[in-house]
Amino acid sequence: MRRAMSLGEPDRVPVMCQLALGHYFLHSGLDPFDVWFTNEGFAEALIRMRERYRFDGILVNLPARPPGIRSYVDYIETGSSEDVVHWQNGGRTRLPHDDNAHYVPPEGRSTRPGYRDIDPGRLVYVEPWDVTGVGYPHLWDFEAGPRPDDDFFPPYCTDTIEAVVGRVGDEVSVHSEVFSPFSQWLELVGNEEGAISLIDDPDKVHACLDRLTAGAIQLARRQIACGVEAVLISSAFAGAGFISRAHYAEFVLPYERRLADAIKAGGSVFVYTHTCGAIGDRLDLMVETGTQGIDTLDPPPLGTVELDKAKAQLAGKVFIKGNIDAVNTLLTGSYDRFVEDVRWRLRVGKPGGGYILSSACSVAPHVEPERLEALARLAEEEGTY
Repeated sequence: MRRAMSLGEPDRVPVMCQLALGHYFLHSGLDPFDVWFTNEGFAEALIRMRERYRFDGILVNLPARPPGIRSYVDYIETGSSEDVVHWQNGGRTRLPHDDNAHYVPPEGRSTRPGYRDIDPGRLVYVEPWDVTGVGYPHLWDFEAGPRPDDDFFPPYCTDTIEAVVGRVGDEVSVHSEVFSPFSQWLELVGNEEGAISLIDDPDKVHACLDRLTAGAIQLARRQIACGVEAVLISSAFAGAGFISRAHYAEFVLPYERRLADAIKAGGSVFVYTHTCGAIGDRLDLMVETGTQGIDTLDPPPLGTVELDKAKAQLAGKVFIKGNIDAVNTLLTGSYDRFVEDVRWRLRVGKPGGGYILSSACSVAPHVEPERLEALARLAEEEGTY
């Protein structure tokens, strides 16, 4: 992984996919509650699935949870396809067995403000996968009030990362995740309000993005101190399906550049960027952020990136990861089509190094595990140097 991220040629093309949380629920053999709500459970799920699929890296993409989280539970309704966790604060979490959990706050409490109601000075970081969801100002889990800016992240916030690094950090590449400032903004105010704010009040948006960038840098530095090899900037909403090139250049690029520069200042830690969907028209702008790698590279019809063209454009500039159609190839395509598709991507991505074989976006919950087990074998057959 390190050799590939350094734009070199390893012994073979590395393999590393990001799995949807529902995939862990269905295939790790662990209780969905433990995977979603406990640091030990999520770390175990990550390691089990890495071992089963022989991935060369692990992405820790859930924030750590407070120790003793079961003490906050009132009761749990269990079902054949979904559980519902009722919390002592009156909120509840719907926990499907094949999808992300969804927190419902106590009746009468709204967690999503309008952008006009936000004071930039009260922003630090927005964590979409916090136990109690997104709020303003952000409250961690079941804490009674917001934490101070200089001690915003709770002491347990990196416990899962530390557990994974401690157990398998000598064997595989361990990566962490921070949300880009623009993604945090849309998670906080919603896609519609967020899009309107770019037109109606760009000065306020810039002030908010400035604060959220500082918070993301603070979190990334804590993750780096745990020994991760790379930090992923999750920038899902920066593709052409959401914003134009001009808005990308104004509201995404300068803040992700600050974040990427801060991560790289850590020395040997890599930084790369995950953006979904149609990014074929802005690969050059993504490179300008200073990122060292681009993740997903969704091919048509899900996105607009043809791997051969992206390879020609990006070779020697950033490593590339992904491009296997997560829906039409991994989930619904025939097995023969899947194998040929993967072989083609290995033939195109391998030359000169700097390629990591992966699904374009997250592996869906119901993708057959046998297909993921085949990726490492195919990389050994077709991806050796």
